[in-house]
Amino acid sequence: MYNRKYNFSPGPAVLPLPVLEKAREDIISFRGSGIGVLEMSHRSKDFDKMYEEVIERFKGFMNIGDNYDIIFMGGGASSQFYLIPMNFLPRERTADYIVTGTWAKKAVKEARLFGNVNIASSSEDRNFSYLPKNHTFSKDPAYIHITSNNTIYGTQWGEYPEIHGTPVVCDMSSDILCKKIDFNAFDLIYAGAQKNIGPAGVTVVIIKNSFLERASADNPTMALYRTHVEKKSVFNTPPVFGIYIINEVLNWMIENGGLSAIEEKNRNKAGMVYGMMDKYPDFYRGHAEKDSRSLMNITFRLPSEDLEAKFIKEATSLDLMGLKGHRSVGGIRVSIYNAFPEDGVEKLVQFMKDFRDNN
Repeated sequence: MYNRKYNFSPGPAVLPLPVLEKAREDIISFRGSGIGVLEMSHRSKDFDKMYEEVIERFKGFMNIGDNYDIIFMGGGASSQFYLIPMNFLPRERTADYIVTGTWAKKAVKEARLFGNVNIASSSEDRNFSYLPKNHTFSKDPAYIHITSNNTIYGTQWGEYPEIHGTPVVCDMSSDILCKKIDFNAFDLIYAGAQKNIGPAGVTVVIIKNSFLERASADNPTMALYRTHVEKKSVFNTPPVFGIYIINEVLNWMIENGGLSAIEEKNRNKAGMVYGMMDKYPDFYRGHAEKDSRSLMNITFRLPSEDLEAKFIKEATSLDLMGLKGHRSVGGIRVSIYNAFPEDGVEKLVQFMKDFRDNN
């Protein structure tokens, strides 16, 4: 009906079709109110009800209590790179960063503007193809920053480092709510929505109350997390439509069995692609080491750049879109976030087999 293609883009990424269909109606009249969601006031009762829904759904999925606040901000996850040290890294203190990719490096660059940074571990020595196991933490860091999933390199933490007694900050932009983990182990989680839970333009920030108490009060009003927590994201006009889409995506997840079912599907989708790579390892050469592989982003090279170009061209002709790898890795990148349909992965895997047989 829509001539929809399979969107393997790393972000903005695929959204559930039922969510898009629902949004089409609510853009005209939100829940029969006669006012579209793009026009809806963030001071209205309709927005308040929707906001309460999305907070409740987040807390349910993450199994977190009232000792956490959830806010929605603009500026993308990249703005959090400086807002976090601005709020939590005094000039005389040190923050520890685990560097596993480009975005972690960008976060380090911003943090150094505010205080000292200790690189507790890094995998840059092998072009971020693995997740480090040994870390050298500071004696008393203000916080430890970690990136959960690395879209460019195709790595993801299966098990997080054990950290006790120090606040842990995590960038979950590309894998939030892709699987069950202990979210209570983190003191601040942030995620740009456009990869796994919503559209571009809204960033979710989840902060533990005890960590928020440590935040500086000397920053500009808009740069204070306390401002947005106290005003429940409406100190200024929030990204209303982005919050709406996130709420609908979370509802879609509930209707499709919740986080356990989503995780099972994600593991099945990734397993199909990795299975084909492992069957033909000399043809599909994975960038990430096996124990660091991502469920969300799968990266590999072919025997030549000419073959890679041919692979992308032929895949595009079959409506398999957005498979070109990032320039720092090259090759192919398969992004299969929560909303990506299993039949699209099946079609890709069949194409991978046929392409290898023909080349």
